[in-house]
Amino acid sequence: MAHPDPPYPDDSFSSQALVPLRLVRVVLRERSDQQWIFLAEVSPAKEGNERGFPIVIGTGEAAEIHRLVSGVTPPRPLTHQLTATVVESLGSRVLGVDIVDLRSNTFYAQLRLAVPGTDGSLSQEVSVDARPSDALAIALRSGAPIRVAETVLEQVRSDKAQDVLEDPDDPTAEGLGEETDEIDGSSDEESGDDDLEEGDPGATFEFDE
Repeated sequence: MAHPDPPYPDDSFSSQALVPLRLVRVVLRERSDQQWIFLAEVSPAKEGNERGFPIVIGTGEAAEIHRLVSGVTPPRPLTHQLTATVVESLGSRVLGVDIVDLRSNTFYAQLRLAVPGTDGSLSQEVSVDARPSDALAIALRSGAPIRVAETVLEQVRSDKAQDVLEDPDDPTAEGLGEETDEIDGSSDEESGDDDLEEGDPGATFEFDE
């Protein structure tokens, strides 16, 4: 029986401090419908004390993020590429993604868009509720920044951006948050670990600025 998602948080986060993030790692695991990305702050207050955290995401979203950072272009537009193209075609622009809350081990994010005002200029900003993985895939494709609320970062932080995925099969590991929805990679046509060799239990891809 499916459990209803928790209600989306109110706009109380709007006054919170937001910390810029960068993508540092994508972990793809064969024979699993849960993959991981690892984010870390861009400018730590103290050198060598970089805060970071992982997010559990679906196989389709992980594959898309890996395609983006690897410079692989699919022969036909997939969902996130199509979404980014539609936003641009409507005269709008992706400003970034903010991870704004963590409730019941679930991250919440908003995709920020600049939309045309009455004078045709991109003078208005709107925020769209989104799962972090979807918003990240779209923002990365658009070259837009990633941010996280300071309160969220303090809940899930691991200093020095250390790998906290010692047991990736344990979704309750400290510092490990999940997506709003579980995704069955076997039923998603965009899913599949085609970058992994047969029998490989997992592959880690690290990215430097």
